[in-house]
Amino acid sequence: MENSTFISKDVTANPGPLGLTGFGLSTILLNLHNAGLFELDTMILAMGLIMGGVVQILVGVMEWKKNNLFGTMAFTSYGAFWISLVFLLVLPKMNLGTASSATAMGYYLSVWGVYSFGLFIATFKINRSLMFLFGTVVVLFALLAIANFTGSHLVHTIAGIEGVICGSTALYIALAQLYMETHKRAVLPLA
Repeated sequence: MENSTFISKDVTANPGPLGLTGFGLSTILLNLHNAGLFELDTMILAMGLIMGGVVQILVGVMEWKKNNLFGTMAFTSYGAFWISLVFLLVLPKMNLGTASSATAMGYYLSVWGVYSFGLFIATFKINRSLMFLFGTVVVLFALLAIANFTGSHLVHTIAGIEGVICGSTALYIALAQLYMETHKRAVLPLA
């Protein structure tokens, strides 16, 4: 019997841009609401549940298959964040629990901010574009937690504006990666 070697090559697409798109679009829409442009409605909840939640979890699994621990942790956990946020908002309206107090939401957002800070530290070894993105995620969670703890409408509005910047950054990185793949060169610069 002859010895043979089997070499497997990963030819699957990079799922990261799809996950960044789900995060970016959901974050932009929620934070346009936080900035005071419109009320919280089913459009935000549906976007958060599907693009922010389900799509990001699927991307996290795809990143796992590509052996990308950072992508797996970031996309899967933020997907779970979006789904849990929708449930926090919807379950009380269905009489399936008591609505979270502003203080409880402040702690909820704080622990997500601490976790995001841990991911931010990991980006120091990845690239500056992701460093900027995760830096804005940390600031967003901090501002939203402060707004909940203090009841400050001004801080909540500032968080909304910062959140639009955060979501737009994610969308920019996603499109830059897509264009790099489709055009075979850098169309939008990434640091």
